[in-house]
Amino acid sequence: MAGLAESGSNPDVDLLYDINGLAKHAPHWFDRGMEFVGEYGLLLAMVLLVVWCWWSVRRKGGEDAASSVAALVWAPLAAGIAVLVNVPIRGFVERPRPFLDHQGLDVLVSGKTDYSFVSDHATITMAIGVGLFVANRRFGLAGIALALLEGFCRVYMGVHYPTDVIGGFALGTAVALLLSPLAMALLTPVTKAVETSSWGAWFVRSRSASPREEGTLLPGTRKDVESEERDLAA
Repeated sequence: MAGLAESGSNPDVDLLYDINGLAKHAPHWFDRGMEFVGEYGLLLAMVLLVVWCWWSVRRKGGEDAASSVAALVWAPLAAGIAVLVNVPIRGFVERPRPFLDHQGLDVLVSGKTDYSFVSDHATITMAIGVGLFVANRRFGLAGIALALLEGFCRVYMGVHYPTDVIGGFALGTAVALLLSPLAMALLTPVTKAVETSSWGAWFVRSRSASPREEGTLLPGTRKDVESEERDLAA
């Protein structure tokens, strides 16, 4: 894999120079902004997006709240698992950072000494984005868009090849989707148990949210008790 980056006629290298070349002509303040956004800002934005989606789901309530919250729990877990999967991949491929093999790159972040393939940032953001899509399509599309922007930033910053980013997107998507059925089978019963508990119901639905759609009542609620009393009186 490292040998693929050695030829200047390689499309991967050409695209690297094209995207990173934008940094040479950009104002200094813009490069500093891209450095923060690409290194920390978009990761923080993904976390805030997950929290926002969770807040929206719990406010809406409904019979699918527990499964939706389970999918939201899976999103960051998928990102963590994908990063762990990437550890042996990086060790096997051993692809150096592009600025070690190519001259003239404008590197916005110094101190990168680990291997380049695949990009952890691209892996994390895409895994969260796809995990969000499983829970909520609207928020998921926003998360995937942020992941694509993260990938662009990593190449713009001169710390990854485009194929490093594409590999990260593929890894994050694969982990989030392929392990999703197993994760949902394990997490959904947990969130349903939390939903019906007296101490953790707030995590799945707010007090003002409808516990169930179409009039279905949660055990132990006031309306449920009144319904039971009417049934006994009848």
